[in-house]
Amino acid sequence: MQSADSQLTLLARRVVEPMGYELVGVEYFEHGGSATLRVYIDHERGIGLDDCTAVSHQLSGVLDVEDPLPGHYDLEVSSPGLDRPLVFPEHFERFVGERIRIRLADKIEGRRKLEGRLLGCLDGVVRLDADGREWEVPLCAVESSRLVPEL
Repeated sequence: MQSADSQLTLLARRVVEPMGYELVGVEYFEHGGSATLRVYIDHERGIGLDDCTAVSHQLSGVLDVEDPLPGHYDLEVSSPGLDRPLVFPEHFERFVGERIRIRLADKIEGRRKLEGRLLGCLDGVVRLDADGREWEVPLCAVESSRLVPEL
């Protein structure tokens, strides 16, 4: 996921939020000679195909004008799904008490992956109850984080 201050995230936020949607996150990745820009959106009533189409249309026009990425890429607009990514500090605050899975950019105490109950996020530090203890992980050390669906 792109960090909260990345150019792509700021550009997407300028389009998505005035349309009444929440920007959940932005991913850009290259694969097999092509590239994909994936934008996750949400709304309190949920996200349907019409929502994704509307945002894709608006965002595509802005991307064509701003041209922030070199070369050709596919634009995908999607709902976050049950395993919703947690990107911004407000996501970690909103989902306190939920199970999450964190992948770290570098090892902390020999671990790159943690899964447990989210205790909160304060001053850029995510608190997590995992493996019977409380972990404090700097948000800047989080490579990716997602909710773990409890069905």
